[in-house]
Amino acid sequence: MTISSRFAVAIHILTVLELNREGVNTSEYISDSVNTNPVVIRRITGMLSRAGLVDVRPGVAGSKLARAAADITLLDIYRAVHAVDENGLFAVHDKTNDKCPVGRNIQSTIEPIFSEAQRAMESTLEKVTMEDIVRDLKSKP
Repeated sequence: MTISSRFAVAIHILTVLELNREGVNTSEYISDSVNTNPVVIRRITGMLSRAGLVDVRPGVAGSKLARAAADITLLDIYRAVHAVDENGLFAVHDKTNDKCPVGRNIQSTIEPIFSEAQRAMESTLEKVTMEDIVRDLKSKP
């Protein structure tokens, strides 16, 4: 199982919005960069807007960041687009054999490890801002 591509697309959208602050950032413009359908961009932008990360005004073309790039973390974005369900990064099969000692106990053994791993990943995402992403992108040819 992978994290939804909405997460990477959302980072892409926010990066375009930051780099093109003075321009008109329509879903068509952004979709050209992402190489996807404008409907996908509108859907994800709506999620980012509901999370307070993007300003979108009905009837007005374009969107912009609602906060400074330095104030938006990758964890904010990850949560905004529901990249995975809460505590759902790792799936555990739920139809094990209760008559088997492994089947009876495997979930309670591995779930705490999975939870800790997800917390570690989220901690890493919390340390990276959109400003970091944009700075790195600008350093590339």
